[in-house]
Amino acid sequence: MEITVTKTTCPKEKPDSSTLGFGKIFTDHMFMMDYAADKGWYDARIVPFANLSLHPASTVLHYGAEIFEGLKAYRRADGKVQLFRPMENIRRLNNSAERLCLPTIPEEDAFQVLTEFVAMEQDWTPSAPGTSLYLRPFLFGNDESLGVHGVHNATFVIIASPVGSYYKEGINPVRIMIEDEDVRAVRGGTGYAKCGGNYAASTRAGERAAQQGYSQVLWLDGVERKYIEEVGAMNVMFKIGDEIVTPMLSGSILPGITRKSCIEVLKKEGYTVSERLLSVDELAKAMEDGTLLEAWGCGTAAVVSPIGELCYKGKRYAVNNGEIGAVTQHLYDTLTGIQWGKLEDTFGWTCPID
Repeated sequence: MEITVTKTTCPKEKPDSSTLGFGKIFTDHMFMMDYAADKGWYDARIVPFANLSLHPASTVLHYGAEIFEGLKAYRRADGKVQLFRPMENIRRLNNSAERLCLPTIPEEDAFQVLTEFVAMEQDWTPSAPGTSLYLRPFLFGNDESLGVHGVHNATFVIIASPVGSYYKEGINPVRIMIEDEDVRAVRGGTGYAKCGGNYAASTRAGERAAQQGYSQVLWLDGVERKYIEEVGAMNVMFKIGDEIVTPMLSGSILPGITRKSCIEVLKKEGYTVSERLLSVDELAKAMEDGTLLEAWGCGTAAVVSPIGELCYKGKRYAVNNGEIGAVTQHLYDTLTGIQWGKLEDTFGWTCPID
């Protein structure tokens, strides 16, 4: 794919790593390309970062025809920059596109544009511990009509943001409320797709939990309202006795890349890992009898987020005395070690940028 490049004439000053938050500062450029049903993808270009111009009737504004991804570029100790499992993000992007009736992107083309864009912006990748360059590819429909139909015109964009450590003061266990009113997604819906509507629909429960002093909610399934699904916007895992349990991918759960990586690390090291249905009653029993030893969320932004307390129907349960568990800490150290090049990548997950 031919990619044209227009460099900015007003490069920004790169921020001090100590001031980085999450997704508030953006690099000098962005990648864009357009799609039309009669000619496919065209006009691949890297251009100065700027606002987008949309027709007021654009499909994305009225019917939510939008998907996105999130991945990071990491600065290794030797100064080189590398990606972590980018093909997994590309494949998930296309799975999401298929569900939302958006055009898919050939894998080799998506990989080319992603790596070339990162190569151009790699000087923005910070080197301080815990920092990285967050990449946000997104794809949306922009037909200029109000009819409800499959998308005929679309735009694909990649923007980048240098970000600090997700944790301000280390990995602190969080308090989670089990949500039994709202649901995040249902089987047959868009739960397995990474689309904006899933996140918008989850906000109300998250706000209610925050008002009661909880960091996020633990979601139950939308059909029987009894099986554990995700925690906030992350996948979730539990150590119950000698078994590591994570909810099975039933169609309403996002197939997380960090989740997949955790499973592969644990299985390689001999842990018993089960992807199965886990009812809230089984979880409550494990909390009652003390066999719930650890619990954590996992996702790109935080890698792992230990859970120190769960609340169900007003009753609070401490997990591992409110402290991070050994398995949770090990997963964080292993995955971040591979991502930042501190540990040998025996899985072949990393992708150095030339």
